[in-house]
Amino acid sequence: MAPEKPPVAVTCTAPVNIAVIKYWGKRDEDLILPINSSLSVTLHQDQLKTTTTAAISKDFTEDRIWLNGQEEDVGQPRLQACLREIRRLARKRRSAGDEDPLPLSLSYKVHIASVNNFPTAAGLASSAAGYACLAYALARVYGVESDLSEVARRGSGSACRSLYGGFVEWQMGERADGKDSIARQVAPESHWPELRVLILVVSAEKKLMGSTAGMQTSVETSSLLRFRAESVVPARMAEMTRCVQERDFQGFGQLTMKDSNQFHATCLDTFPPISYLSDTSRRIIQLVHCFNAHHGQTKVAYTFDAGPNAVVFTLEDTVPEFVAAVRQCFPPESNGDKFLKGLPVRPIPLSDELKAALDVDPTPGGVKYIIATQVGPGPQILDDPHAHLLGPDGLPKPAA
Repeated sequence: MAPEKPPVAVTCTAPVNIAVIKYWGKRDEDLILPINSSLSVTLHQDQLKTTTTAAISKDFTEDRIWLNGQEEDVGQPRLQACLREIRRLARKRRSAGDEDPLPLSLSYKVHIASVNNFPTAAGLASSAAGYACLAYALARVYGVESDLSEVARRGSGSACRSLYGGFVEWQMGERADGKDSIARQVAPESHWPELRVLILVVSAEKKLMGSTAGMQTSVETSSLLRFRAESVVPARMAEMTRCVQERDFQGFGQLTMKDSNQFHATCLDTFPPISYLSDTSRRIIQLVHCFNAHHGQTKVAYTFDAGPNAVVFTLEDTVPEFVAAVRQCFPPESNGDKFLKGLPVRPIPLSDELKAALDVDPTPGGVKYIIATQVGPGPQILDDPHAHLLGPDGLPKPAA
């Protein structure tokens, strides 16, 4: 029978973020504390977002979670760590007595439903958006107003960076308890309006080692990774922050590419070695360097995470020409109309000079499609009750 009082439900959305100074390696596996600081760009939720509804009710008999319509195991350790952390913060706030006591809701079970508006298989950082969204929704349901870095971080390290829009740094922190390992905004999403982001989704050749196991092996075996964390990243964080603040695309682009390359070098220095880039990834790298050399300056910059998809940063006025160059080198197999998703890009022909400069053998279908997007804001609350993913019975609404 239906509960007489509908559950208290909150729905929010959260963004994907792309690191330009990479996080790779933990100093504490349990608390998810990194061996170095990192800096990321938050992508716009019009193109990529996770939507999560969290609901609590005295009628729920257990915690439950559904991802993209499928019920998942609520007992998995990182999800449990998030729930424990948010309930701890809620208790702490209640005992501080600054609010009418609502101690009952703390013992209520929670139902969570989450969907991505992009294919999880596309290998885009869905765990960061997912855990940021979960932390944000749970905080609203439980009335927690403190910093959520720790809640999100316990789910997925990079998730703490998705709690803010614009340009975000995750400070590694010094403390053993991780209280100072938090995210903070370096510049808001409005700071650099011309910046554009193109995600080149590559035919997934096959999923290699996941990032959790990968980074653990790197920490244990790569001396290059230790050198990177201690001797390279601190100066790069300062330099990247300067490039963002001054909107220096040349500096931003070069450092983004160098840091991506160094991250993948530490993967190869891991024993046994890890390789996340595919042949197509390497062709994209070559294309970007050819394109920049032709123009005599850094007009586009790539970065790759633990997978073969390229994320390319550029300024708005370069987007049409670079998209044309990608089409030239990776002719779309059939889905010409579906090849470009997201922000509209006006088609332009490639100049003969650039065609000649791109000495890349065309690889038809190498890039499945491009998502064109830009820098965007942090998590948002959806006030429209129709947006809830859970119905009044606390179960997922049937897909419309």
